[in-house]
Amino acid sequence: MKRRIPALVTAALALAFLFPVSLLPTTATAADGPTVKVSKSQAGTGSSIIVTGTGWPRKALLMMLICGRSSPSRGVIGGTNSCANADGRAVTTDTQGAFSQSLPVVEPPVPCPCVVHVATVTGSSDTAADAVFQVAGHPVEPLPESDGTGRLSVLTDPRLDGSSGLLTWFGAPPTRTLVLTVGNLGTAAVKDPVFQVGTSHGVFAPQWDEQQWQGTIQPGGKARVELPVSLASGAHGDYSVSLKYDGKVLAEQPWGVGRPWGVTLFWVLAGVVVPAALFRVGMAVVDRVRPRGPGGQHAVRRDRGPRRLRLPELTLRMPKVGERDGNSPPAGASSTLPWFTPDADPGAVPDPRTDTEADTDADTDTHLNLGDLDPGTPTTNAMNTTNSKGNT
Repeated sequence: MKRRIPALVTAALALAFLFPVSLLPTTATAADGPTVKVSKSQAGTGSSIIVTGTGWPRKALLMMLICGRSSPSRGVIGGTNSCANADGRAVTTDTQGAFSQSLPVVEPPVPCPCVVHVATVTGSSDTAADAVFQVAGHPVEPLPESDGTGRLSVLTDPRLDGSSGLLTWFGAPPTRTLVLTVGNLGTAAVKDPVFQVGTSHGVFAPQWDEQQWQGTIQPGGKARVELPVSLASGAHGDYSVSLKYDGKVLAEQPWGVGRPWGVTLFWVLAGVVVPAALFRVGMAVVDRVRPRGPGGQHAVRRDRGPRRLRLPELTLRMPKVGERDGNSPPAGASSTLPWFTPDADPGAVPDPRTDTEADTDADTDTHLNLGDLDPGTPTTNAMNTTNSKGNT
């Protein structure tokens, strides 16, 4: 057994030299990134091709486009403006990160060379891949030459300068300035470089906007770059700002945008002020169309209940001390009816005195009362009238 082990090792080494490692199957292709393949390398408009891909994020939404003035090495020159955006197709990858989808063949807005461009729509970072494709009958022009061999790199951490004003609090578009320092690590000067500034929110991929920086960066030199960044009106939440140059993302910077509370306050005030104003207008209309009384004043409601007396009126209505109402009977008047006398009452006890004594007392009282009273008083006048009627 010990003699067989060296022999096996020698045989394994011989096989390794005879068959290079590059010929053995490997999974390095998946580690290189996503790939795209097309069923046909050339097709005319009106037909369709099958696009397949592997190595993509799982359950990711992808967009497939036919783009002109492009190559897999340099990407899509001019961005999506060089693609047939209206005839693109969307596809979702499976749990293995693969997909297969039919794509109609259309002519891009710019000349070929063309590619089938596939990129992610959702995700924290955009992932893209291209496959060479030729649209039959579409013009072909050479790609523009690359401007030198300059290579830019970020030397300092990016930052966002600026602040939100009063208008932003009421829904105006938030704006900032992306500031960073870049250096030229290449052998040629970079003149007026075109950067791509992208903004993303949540799980969506960045929306890129091309901005040209005016200036020249010499080999080994550096420059401070300031690029404006803006969002849509009413935008709020957590955003991310990315900077790309020559197809490579150079920097990313988070951006937290506050909620425009001024808009909320406006609607709350509108919900309070508008109903109050309508109520006032309605009351004014009712007051104007209400019928008026004879004196020109508005008619008064008659069902308001008893009228309350104010203090001066109550004082005037109270009887004064020492004064007697003319309608009230005198203090000495009897409440007995004139046609009833104590003697005529059937239940009265007869006076034990004699009739002569009773008549004498009555005459005496009568003479005394008439003499004591004032002839001008109502009581005296009433008694005189009664006596006159009796005598008659």
